[in-house]
Amino acid sequence: MPLRALLIALSILIALPATAQDRAAVERQFKGWLEQTIWPRARGEGISRATFDAAFEGVTLDWDLPDLVPPGSATSVPERQSQAEFGSPGAYFGRGTLDWSTSVGREMASRHAQALAAAERATGVPGRIVLAIWGRESGYGRVDIPHDAFRVLGTKGFMSTRAPYFTDELIAALRIAEAGHADPRTMRSSWAGALGQPQFMPSSFLRFAADGSGDGRADIWTSEADTIASIASFLARHGWVAGRDWGFEVTVPGSVSCTLEGPDQGRPISAWEQMGITRVSGRPFPEAERPLQGFLLMPAGRHGPAFIVTPNFYVLKDYNMSDLYALFVGHVGDRIDYGVGDFSAGWSAVGGLMRSDVAAMQRALEGMGHDVGGADGLAGFKTRRSIGRWQEATGQPATCFPDAAMRGQLGN
Repeated sequence: MPLRALLIALSILIALPATAQDRAAVERQFKGWLEQTIWPRARGEGISRATFDAAFEGVTLDWDLPDLVPPGSATSVPERQSQAEFGSPGAYFGRGTLDWSTSVGREMASRHAQALAAAERATGVPGRIVLAIWGRESGYGRVDIPHDAFRVLGTKGFMSTRAPYFTDELIAALRIAEAGHADPRTMRSSWAGALGQPQFMPSSFLRFAADGSGDGRADIWTSEADTIASIASFLARHGWVAGRDWGFEVTVPGSVSCTLEGPDQGRPISAWEQMGITRVSGRPFPEAERPLQGFLLMPAGRHGPAFIVTPNFYVLKDYNMSDLYALFVGHVGDRIDYGVGDFSAGWSAVGGLMRSDVAAMQRALEGMGHDVGGADGLAGFKTRRSIGRWQEATGQPATCFPDAAMRGQLGN
């Protein structure tokens, strides 16, 4: 085991009760919490005692979950967790993942053409986008979803660093069971409590799950039609604009600063054209898109592909708050439907920093008055453009991405 991983594992073990006797005492507290805190709240939400008892039959704490803070323990994140490596954005687009997601996605497009067409008619969300999310979240339903949802949510609601959030999600899961959407003893989730093939948190299920099969239930565990309808419903309810694309790969000339990136610096796509930004395909932007707003996206700064994206890109980010996730979904959808190849521009071998290094840079930039979006060690668009603005202010070429050479200038 690498030293870094070993230190993380040891720090987590140190924080947890060491003996079986200690754990048994916490398990008793957990049972008391279920009865004294969760049951009254569940009863107030219309949950029957039969549903409650079925949900927690045989349920014990899952001590293997991350971010646990047992009663009596200090609420702290192990220091070494901040040392996780900040990798190259290009790693998100591995050859095997792209090819598999595309080939299986095309099979699913043919197999589920009717359900995809129905979902698009109802919501305006293209089938290729639904497929790409489905593939990313659960491998088109082929990835095992191994955890007991009530064990995960109960554990995290009782003793995690985000206990109130997971307690709310636990109540939402009970509401799902009470409504008959899933048997509480077979309701499966991820280690974080995300449910079924679309990987919805329970509160998202209650708001966005849809019945695509017409049987009166929203079964996102075993029904492909319901999974498709539910993903489309989520995106539509988050503002997907029917008829618009998600974005276009572009060439950004040196005269256009990478600091212009971000969803708060939009302008008509025709205005980006006038600045010299062109599509890598050589084709013009679609005429219907030219007067509408677009945004510059450079997820690796000057070290990788660049894009003009539409508001629909940020709807994809509502599904998972990651530029790379949304970019992967849009790109795989295009590969499925249009047969496009890899991005024209390659990803340079950037990354390899510790998250603590990036966080130190972020704190230094904050000290200069920059808004980096929080010193979390992740280079989101606010951090990227803040780096570019600092580079321009200090007479350096703007790359808008953290690298090892900056540690001496921006580190602690």
